[in-house]
Amino acid sequence: MDKLKNVLSGQDGNDDLNVLQAANEASTLGWGTRVKGFVACFVSGVLCSVLGTCLLWLPRTGLTLFAVFYSLGNIASLLSTMFLMGPLKQLKRMCDKTRALATGIMITCLVLTFCAAFWWKIKGLALLFCILQFLAFTWYSLSYIPFAR
Repeated sequence: MDKLKNVLSGQDGNDDLNVLQAANEASTLGWGTRVKGFVACFVSGVLCSVLGTCLLWLPRTGLTLFAVFYSLGNIASLLSTMFLMGPLKQLKRMCDKTRALATGIMITCLVLTFCAAFWWKIKGLALLFCILQFLAFTWYSLSYIPFAR
């Protein structure tokens, strides 16, 4: 009904923002549920990274599996923080001045890791991008600490 009132009064110019706000409000969770979601997602990310490290030693496809599982672990760890602060606030914080460059490098390294593993099939390059991924993720994480910048 409110949407109909907004449309009829001519106030529906920012639909994208309203959709994001509605999604953020619809996903309100209790603090206990948020912490449980954070822990579950973070632990699954760490397990994926550890599994990827164990798969590194397989003879033929080990390096490719390492790159994939390590990247998926980083993605899960990054998504885990969305449980604590919400998706909209997380995306806004990722694009702040203090961490926009770190976010860009981290996402670029994630994409390039998958490209090197599946499309280009250059294992050494995939390993290099995993190392750069680790460094960018560390830089990104440190950007949340006030005096670590």
